[in-house]
Amino acid sequence: MRILIVSQYFWPENFRINDLALALKEEGNNVTVLAGMPNYPLGKVYKGYRWWNKRRDMMQGIPIVRVPLFARRQSKSWHLLINYLSFALSGCFFGPWLLRKQNFDVVFTYGVSPVTVAIPAILISRVKNASMLFWVQDLWPEALSATGEIKSKKLLSIVGYVVKKIYHSCDLILVQSEGFFKPAVKVGAESQKVIYFPNWAETLYQPIVLKSSAKERTEVPCTGFVVMFAGNLGEGQSLDTILKAAKILKGRDIHWVIFGDGRRRNWLDDEVESNQLHNVHVLGSRPMETMPGYFSLADAMLVTLKDDPVMATTIPGKIQTYLACGRPIIGALNGSGADVISESGAGYSVPSEDYEGLASSVLKMSKVSDADRQKMGECALSYYKDNFDRDVLVNQLNDWMHQISSIEKR
Repeated sequence: MRILIVSQYFWPENFRINDLALALKEEGNNVTVLAGMPNYPLGKVYKGYRWWNKRRDMMQGIPIVRVPLFARRQSKSWHLLINYLSFALSGCFFGPWLLRKQNFDVVFTYGVSPVTVAIPAILISRVKNASMLFWVQDLWPEALSATGEIKSKKLLSIVGYVVKKIYHSCDLILVQSEGFFKPAVKVGAESQKVIYFPNWAETLYQPIVLKSSAKERTEVPCTGFVVMFAGNLGEGQSLDTILKAAKILKGRDIHWVIFGDGRRRNWLDDEVESNQLHNVHVLGSRPMETMPGYFSLADAMLVTLKDDPVMATTIPGKIQTYLACGRPIIGALNGSGADVISESGAGYSVPSEDYEGLASSVLKMSKVSDADRQKMGECALSYYKDNFDRDVLVNQLNDWMHQISSIEKR
């Protein structure tokens, strides 16, 4: 099957769509990717890439066609708006021309923010007479309101109208959480076209034991109890909940290790310094392939989300990576993500923004025996294999693509 993946973000940026592209290729499909110039998360176009060069790229045998865009810069609201619109417009203008010699059976869109990524995908699917599949990772316009990126009710209403038109143009809408069903239908998706399709962790995420000489051991505290957060440092992650909990436990031998970058990285560094939180270690981003090693040094992994109804519908992708590595999990979040932690038996969760409850859970976990924490990790891995197995999910997606493509060609 000939598949075009449309994604504003793609390798060498680290997003799950990279792994899905490889998985679909492994299934015997002919996969091509239409993407923007890599610039996430630092907001600068990567070295070697420019607006008018390196328009064609390759990742492990998968051809990538790139269109120009304005970089995210400091990720201020207006920076992001220009970034989002530039890919949508550039994809519509350049995409059909750059792909003029190719035909496709399916156009698959990776729907992290922004939802406007679907606009060039819809255009190309119509030009190529291909089926259109949209994998929704973020709910728009709800996500914009929840993160505070857009506060104007009029603008949110306009975005809602655009989303409705996008959903109506899709042959199949895949949602990463069952909590997305009702919001997607409410905004305009046809219920019979909406299917649950969760995220998984890349195959490199698995339980490992680091060598005693591994450099990772020199970066993570080797004494005391280590609770580790890894991922985007943005508005939705409720980082102040982590800092407030860390303040409560400041006098104890408990270390909070934070990996990642994002819009609130500078704020986080300033808060840690101004409050003299020597028990909080903000270490920045690391290559994805090194993360399982860092995870192995944590006594528990941490996930937090803002207290918002939209956030309660999502399953943060970091949960799958934590489960796949067989690590105990402590969460301060509501809804679907909290349900996974509870159902898996992988650890403890408290409501979003409950910093006192988070502090209590971390303290409680620090007093649990190594054997009991190991059991939690085993439960995490078992739950992952039963619910988020990569091969099972990709096989199912491949079947859906064949089915929808066959129906469209009748």
